Amino acid sequence: LLVHHGLEGRMVVRLKGGDPFVFGRGSEEVAACRAAQVPCTVVPGVTSAIAAPAAAGIPVTARGVSRSFAVLTARTEAEGGVDPAVLSAAAVLDTVVILMGRAALGQVVAGLRASGRSADTPAAAIERGTTSAQRVTRATLGTLEAAVVRDGLKAPMVAVVGEVAALGASDVEAQEALEAWAC
Repeated sequence: LLVHHGLEGRMVVRLKGGDPFVFGRGSEEVAACRAAQVPCTVVPGVTSAIAAPAAAGIPVTARGVSRSFAVLTARTEAEGGVDPAVLSAAAVLDTVVILMGRAALGQVVAGLRASGRSADTPAAAIERGTTSAQRVTRATLGTLEAAVVRDGLKAPMVAVVGEVAALGASDVEAQEALEAWAC
């Protein structure tokens, strides 16, 4: 559609939540436009990997707590799900942020645990981050899956694993800030 309407001389806007180049189709869309010689400009957004935790009062890095973080998607085209090697590499970093992870949360938790992350590591799940419908569940890596089920969190959901998940505003303060921001 971008190429079709662009070739007809129309001004086309492809509006995407988050950053179009972080687990989005932005690069494919730009390549298609360029191949068809349709001029295009990308306006970067703020990825939900950072925005959702921030809206919940959780920094992805914090002085003396976290100097590194990884962002991974729990959705893959392969039937096998999340690559254990990716989970193993991410497990050694201070903070792990998982996008699109609701359906594969059990596999992600098991992979991080198998790679050496302690069950006591703070964790959080943020449903519908940055919206007025945002909900946050705080737990530990060992209890995260059960807590998400208990609280009925659904996709879209961002999970955060690491000491930073224990930091930040209370869930009530974060929700009040979101409501004030939405006005």
